[in-house]
Amino acid sequence: MVDDDLDELTSPPLRPPLAQSAAPRDGEPDATDLERLRKWQEERIARKLRGEYESAVLHLSELVNNNLSAPLKLTSVRVEGANHTRKSFLGSIINPLLPPTSDSDSTLETVLHNTRKISHLLQETDLFSSIEAQLQASPNVLAGAEDVEVVFKTKEKGRFYLKTSTELGNNEGAASATARMRNVFGGAETLEANLSFGTKTRRSFYANLSAPVTQSLKTRGELSIFGLDRDNSAYASSTEGLRGAKAAIRSGTVGSGEHLFTYEAVSRHIGSLTPTASISMREAAGETFKSSISHTWTRDTRNDRIAATRGSYLKFLQEYAGLGGDASFYKSEAETQISRHLIPGLSVSFAAKGGLLWGLSRPTLFSDRFQLGGPQSIRMFRANSMGPRDGSDSLGGDVYWSTGLSLISDLPRKPHWPLKTHLFVNAGRLDTIDKAKPLLENVVDCISKPSIAVGVGLIYRFDPVRVELNFGVPLVASKSDGYRKGFQVGMGLDFL
Repeated sequence: MVDDDLDELTSPPLRPPLAQSAAPRDGEPDATDLERLRKWQEERIARKLRGEYESAVLHLSELVNNNLSAPLKLTSVRVEGANHTRKSFLGSIINPLLPPTSDSDSTLETVLHNTRKISHLLQETDLFSSIEAQLQASPNVLAGAEDVEVVFKTKEKGRFYLKTSTELGNNEGAASATARMRNVFGGAETLEANLSFGTKTRRSFYANLSAPVTQSLKTRGELSIFGLDRDNSAYASSTEGLRGAKAAIRSGTVGSGEHLFTYEAVSRHIGSLTPTASISMREAAGETFKSSISHTWTRDTRNDRIAATRGSYLKFLQEYAGLGGDASFYKSEAETQISRHLIPGLSVSFAAKGGLLWGLSRPTLFSDRFQLGGPQSIRMFRANSMGPRDGSDSLGGDVYWSTGLSLISDLPRKPHWPLKTHLFVNAGRLDTIDKAKPLLENVVDCISKPSIAVGVGLIYRFDPVRVELNFGVPLVASKSDGYRKGFQVGMGLDFL
């Protein structure tokens, strides 16, 4: 028995001197596999650097948090790299955020908060591609030990932008060129100009100059000139030309509610009548001038403007014309859209629009009236073909409403495709106002006699526009409505 126990007690094998005795605790690969060994070493170094960085950040955070109440005074702010930006403009937005020199309660926490506010405001100008802040001792020879300055090291964005494009939208094709200049006079001004040629809007141009008018940069002023020549012969046997100027104040953000106050002066010309033009269109031909003020409020929380699955959109417009010229009216419009996700791959969208045009001291003009119908407003009706007409010409109306309900679905097993299917119901009507009747009676008559269309179709998201191929039929239509059965194609940004 003793001999057997002694046999089990054996010593480990001897190893030669300098033999590798390390245990592979980090999962290192075999030394002969050079590629895997290289990747393993890179990952190991990255983990080490990440750990050192996190340790440094943690140490810095502890250091800052433990000294937040330490007395410190911000005496000056310097912005480096803003070569094309006026110092007076930077001073106008930064100086109101600086604490008074007599502030004896200023601490490190106060300085950090002010630095963050100034950095956020510099980002709001949209002038800089990068902004870095540094705290430094004040260079003033009379400065105390507690006086510091903040230095913002910035890099300005490019000032010039030029783009040419071919676009499809609103059921027409167009070729356009857009030029933009940022920081025109050194105060975050933007000058933008566009020139385009299209199939329906034959020529159009605009030039817009915008600039901030408040220290918070939330309010901007705009001056613009514009013009276009549009072919209306498909529904009104004429062409229309516009030339005008506009001044506006824009305040707020679209996500929380944006206000737009506008004055507009525009000259309109109805001409180039076709031989088949109606008497009403011949009476509308010629020059008219509109001078108006308006207010628009917009709020948009949709997750996607083209194909939303959640959020809502709300817009109100009020316009008064009669400050000189030929147009004299009050116009009001409202628009809303709500989108909801029902189950995976299925969402519902509800949209509604309505408007009222009330002539004041004279009859309403063709250029100011509403038009309705088409794949972007009420599907299965021809574009601008609904409402009052004279012969083959649609004359437009003074009151309208439209609503649409769409059930949108992903393709089976292809939820990531930009192609969707939808089932829709659209309804609406466009009418003139009979001033011999009360306004409420006019509105009730318009609502109680809807034109209705139903159908199915395909939606293709072709950024930045939406393309629809629909098949449907009108269920109810007025005698004057221009409807169509079968297939209909629509392209644009906003659909009912």
